[in-house]
Amino acid sequence: MKARVHITLKSGVLDPQGKAIAHALGSLGFAGVDDVRQGKFIEIKLTEQDRGKAEAAVKQMCEKLLANTVIENYTVELVG
Repeated sequence: MKARVHITLKSGVLDPQGKAIAHALGSLGFAGVDDVRQGKFIEIKLTEQDRGKAEAAVKQMCEKLLANTVIENYTVELVG
């Protein structure tokens, strides 16, 4: 089973990298880009076969290491 974790900054948290991306897109001629927010994508291969246990374990991973829950949100998707 695989877990796909998407981590994004909470709304209201400044995103300087997103601003830099938006500026670069404008410089490359891509008009109409109003705002860019960037984040992280993490894929984890798990040996756990029980979906409930796997999801609980990945959420603990996010809370303890993968995401800074003060400024970031995360979503977990299990595949397989």
